[in-house]
Amino acid sequence: MEITKVSKVKKTYMRPRIVAFIPAHNEEKSIRDCLEGLKDQVLPAGVEMDVFVIADNCSDRTEEIAMMAGQELGLMLKVLVTKNNKQRKVGALNSAWKTIYGDILNIFNLELSEYQQMYKNSVKAILGMDADSRLAPNALKELWEGLMSARNIGGVMAKYTMRMPKKKSMLSLDDPHYEEKIASGEYGGPLTRWWTHQQKQDMASWLLNLQYHGGSTYVLGGQASLFRPEAIMDIVEKNKLDAPWQNDSDVEDMLLTWQLQKAGWKTLISPSARCFVDAMRNYHAFRQQRNKWQAGTVDLLTSREIAIKTRHTGRLWRSQLNMFSNLSIRIFFVSLLTLSLVTAQYSWSWIWITPVILASILNVMLAAKTPMHRPIDVILAAILISPEIYLWVNLRTFCQVWLDKLSVNKKDGWANQYNAESGKTRSKLGLGILLICLSITTLSIITVYLRDYFTSPVVQGAVFPYLMIGWTILTYLTILQSIQMVYQIWTLRGRHTA
Repeated sequence: MEITKVSKVKKTYMRPRIVAFIPAHNEEKSIRDCLEGLKDQVLPAGVEMDVFVIADNCSDRTEEIAMMAGQELGLMLKVLVTKNNKQRKVGALNSAWKTIYGDILNIFNLELSEYQQMYKNSVKAILGMDADSRLAPNALKELWEGLMSARNIGGVMAKYTMRMPKKKSMLSLDDPHYEEKIASGEYGGPLTRWWTHQQKQDMASWLLNLQYHGGSTYVLGGQASLFRPEAIMDIVEKNKLDAPWQNDSDVEDMLLTWQLQKAGWKTLISPSARCFVDAMRNYHAFRQQRNKWQAGTVDLLTSREIAIKTRHTGRLWRSQLNMFSNLSIRIFFVSLLTLSLVTAQYSWSWIWITPVILASILNVMLAAKTPMHRPIDVILAAILISPEIYLWVNLRTFCQVWLDKLSVNKKDGWANQYNAESGKTRSKLGLGILLICLSITTLSIITVYLRDYFTSPVVQGAVFPYLMIGWTILTYLTILQSIQMVYQIWTLRGRHTA
């Protein structure tokens, strides 16, 4: 008589679920807040949520605090611990992926158990989050609705807003946790709060631009994006990967997004879901973060090995050209103005007030559309102090990235950013400002001392033709940039919000 083998796993129904992947490297101060944000979410009807916190090479209490928070908040939470992970965030995310979908490189060809297969099939969306981010209430449901609105949508990203530090003056100097609270970024002085707003306004400008052009995004940011598992698996299969996230780029989330678009999946920004993220607290940390982002973008645009293109490639190249144009105009203007003043040949033209007025209008509109802005932010935007300082910082990054591109030594963007955030490296901003001040002072002294020579007819006659050519070129560049600002002002009048 033939005996039929009975499965040990009872056939049962498993509800559809969202799984959250949260890579966390020494995030003991922020992981609970992130998990509290997940607790606040209203899940879609009939959908469950599991949370995977990946304690990645941690030397603090991240694992312990995450476990305690999960129990207290009633989350279905599991902590995965990585050891000797050399791929940082990429390796942490991939370890969570393999926990559910298996390890293709496993030499024993282990198959998923019947329960594991059933669990894998129940996963309908994967939420990728940073441990220092927090979803606004209802954000997850709004991301879900966006992802499920069409079958060809591979991922939907939340709108990011930088969290403004509380006023430092609210803290008592007698508070025993004073230094700890300042170091955590929860509180900050006027400069820190101003710097945070500039990053928030920059993010708002980027989000508004994406929405105006249809809502498609060239990067599903790692701070909070919801992915369709079938889309990610499609990338794994088509590119013969062992896991979705790759260490070939400093911007792994952008690389994955480009691969999704190449495979025919849509990548969108949610019009309503919001995620609050931490800003870089100081100039040095900001510069290292932007160096990593900018270098990763340039590598993707110029790499022949990765060979990935996106529908946004043209826009990204135009962005690079726009930065070059901004840099050229400012260098031209400063050089020509200095030479004109030194040789006493400067004459005012009202055409130069046009781009100033347009820039003021543009930045006021951006400041007003930035979530939770302050009156002082709008005022500083109107008089162009904040936008100009912020632009020069980004121009500094632009120059360094392209110069490094020509260098044979590749820098570790992740390590540089982490070291800057943790205070292991210091900024050279003070030295740079000192050198600029010394240069201006030296030039002024030389100009005054040799004034008769510089203003002599011989020198004026030799310099004049070059000044005329330079001012003419600068005029045309200014007209082109003014047209671009008019276009940006026109787009900002729309109904979209940041």
